[in-house]
Amino acid sequence: MQTDVCFSAQLDHLILRSQKNSMRRIAFALLASALSLSAVAQTKPAAQTTLAATPPMGWNSWNWFAGKVTQDDVKAAADLIVSSGMRDAGYVYVNIDDTWEGKRDASGVLHTNEKFPDMKALADYVHSKGLKLGIYSSPGDQTCAKYEGSLGHEQQDADLYASWGIDYLKYDLCGFGKEMKSKAPDDKLKQNQMMQEAYEKMHQALLKTGRPIVYSLCQYGFDSVWQWGPSVGANLWRTTGDVQANWASIALIAKTQIGLGKYAGPGHWNDPDMLEVGNGKLTPDENRAHMGMWAMLAAPLLAGNNLTQLTPEVTGILTNREVVAINQDKLGKQAERVYQEGPIEIWSRPLADGGVALAVINFGEDENFVRGIGLHLKEAGVKPGMKAHDIWNAKDLGAIKDDYKYSLKRHQMLLLRFSK
Repeated sequence: MQTDVCFSAQLDHLILRSQKNSMRRIAFALLASALSLSAVAQTKPAAQTTLAATPPMGWNSWNWFAGKVTQDDVKAAADLIVSSGMRDAGYVYVNIDDTWEGKRDASGVLHTNEKFPDMKALADYVHSKGLKLGIYSSPGDQTCAKYEGSLGHEQQDADLYASWGIDYLKYDLCGFGKEMKSKAPDDKLKQNQMMQEAYEKMHQALLKTGRPIVYSLCQYGFDSVWQWGPSVGANLWRTTGDVQANWASIALIAKTQIGLGKYAGPGHWNDPDMLEVGNGKLTPDENRAHMGMWAMLAAPLLAGNNLTQLTPEVTGILTNREVVAINQDKLGKQAERVYQEGPIEIWSRPLADGGVALAVINFGEDENFVRGIGLHLKEAGVKPGMKAHDIWNAKDLGAIKDDYKYSLKRHQMLLLRFSK
């Protein structure tokens, strides 16, 4: 969700990135060390190590419902996640985004609004389905949609979430932008220090509840969050702006992940935003490429579609067990691009069993450009004699070489798994 505050922050971010210097890097290194030491001193070191050991999977309300989501909508989503087979495929988080918040009482306790009459009962219902419930807030005094934020009430809110039985928190920077600008109007370094401190404050609050709650940072990738996210307890962090239900947005975000693989791993993941599979006017090829790419990127798989209108095709894409297995691979290594030729790119991901996942994608827009390229198996880490399986076509290929014949239309993906 982006507001004027977010767009302003994005502009400031671009300026900030252009002003990097050695003093700034040293300052951030010192800050990260201080925050990390503080966390170690105040909590048990392993407090969150088991959380998000693989990328979280589930569903988020925003892409489809936005501000109209209700408690009944979330209950219905939980039912459909089970009946569609999504739960059994690994989609277990049912995440409420913004607009559930009401007002605070005289004691500062936050209450839900009329759309969510009983959050504890909702959590109990979701848990009864073998699922987990997620919620949303902001480190500012207001959320993106101008509802009540957590500024000054971090521990109070964390305790409330724990009492309800919340399992996941998306913490969105939106409302904190004005706080940063008001207290450090001309000091970008100070603003980013404030941002990190705000995220660490909620991290500590969550730890003190004693309840394992996945901690998701949503601050659009500002100031290389992948470098400092783990030091503030984040299990995942957004790397870009909001994804849209069109190929241009999906392709741009995918390419933005180049070089970020070294920052991801069990318990801490790069988040290129929610899945748009089944939304907008995405074609079947685009839905498969989108899903396949997010799986290769070890990205959180949070569906954002209307579950009441699931088609067999979309369900099949979201629940393809071989694709999900790549995403959830225990090694936790994110794919990197290993070769590019024109609009066609090859991405490779090592797997825990010694195998390799390889994706070839035609990012081009020319409908007449239909072709394949050499697979560059050596660069991709594929050893001689490994056997290939074409996942989207459910076909064993045996041992193949670089000159394997295939062709890709615009926005198509060849997704292969190589095994010993």
